[in-house]
Amino acid sequence: MSHGNATSNESILDSPTVTSVAALILGCVFLLGFPGNLFIIWSILARARKQSITTLLILNLAIADGSLMALTPFFIVYLVMKKWVFGKVMCKILFYLCLLNMYASIHLIMLMSVYRMLAVLWPQRTHRYTGRKTVLRILAVAWVLVVVASVPAMIFRKVKRRGDILVCNSFHDEESQVVAQYTLELLLGFLIPYGVIVFSYICILKRIRKTRFGRHVRSEKLILAIVVTFCLFWLPYHIVNMVQVTSAFCLEGPTKDLLNKIWHRSRAVTSSIAFMSSCANPVLYFFAGRSYIRREGLAFMARLFEGTALDLANRKSRQNSHNSRDKDKDKDAVLLNG
Repeated sequence: MSHGNATSNESILDSPTVTSVAALILGCVFLLGFPGNLFIIWSILARARKQSITTLLILNLAIADGSLMALTPFFIVYLVMKKWVFGKVMCKILFYLCLLNMYASIHLIMLMSVYRMLAVLWPQRTHRYTGRKTVLRILAVAWVLVVVASVPAMIFRKVKRRGDILVCNSFHDEESQVVAQYTLELLLGFLIPYGVIVFSYICILKRIRKTRFGRHVRSEKLILAIVVTFCLFWLPYHIVNMVQVTSAFCLEGPTKDLLNKIWHRSRAVTSSIAFMSSCANPVLYFFAGRSYIRREGLAFMARLFEGTALDLANRKSRQNSHNSRDKDKDKDAVLLNG
């Protein structure tokens, strides 16, 4: 969300138009995303007959997104009132939880992509070595890592007085701290996980093209849609971070002033757009599972997630049968030629 600079007297709260637009976006995001993610969590826990690996990953993603949605009312109040009224401790905790859930979301999507890649490339080995206990351990490690990686948000976030009002911003004693904080966010929250995701889907597409079953199953389309959506909503946020990092390298002058003006005016809106990624997944699930709605009622979401696991199982069985037929053909050829 909003980030301040120790060398600047400006604030994202200075523009009434920007703060109004950002508050409106966050309001819509909360009304759509919070109940949507709660419904996903309820569907998986209460209505799913069997929790597959894909279902467990989607459950954790919904928990991360739902937690982020639960924080939005605080930021709406901040933007509308144009001052921080929740105290010093909440300033650190709320923005820490924001960064934590951002990291959690992208790394869970990364785990989904890696799992799909392994399931496509080595279906039998993946089924053998990715049991429920193994996946739960991997998820526990992932959550611990994002909890630790989010600590800088708590260190640099402070409440300070600007004129007659209090603001909750990131305050850095040196420009190097700006560079370190936002470069770390870019690497851990975007470049590294997205590098893994892109690599995973390149491998998936190459394998699919080599097989006679070269169609995208529903689960592949759904997870690919989640990946693309997350990228579209978070990319502007990271671009603004890099603009601020670039301004930190610049000497005092018109270029530095222009870059500071850009990130100050863009921060609130791009941060609000980033929040939209957490309300987009329930919408994607709804459209992906609309064929289940008439037949399954409120359980349609659970059946959708079971269906993604079934897609994978069907593909494994098709590949296995395809391999067995090839072996039989080889045996027949040996007998005929022998």
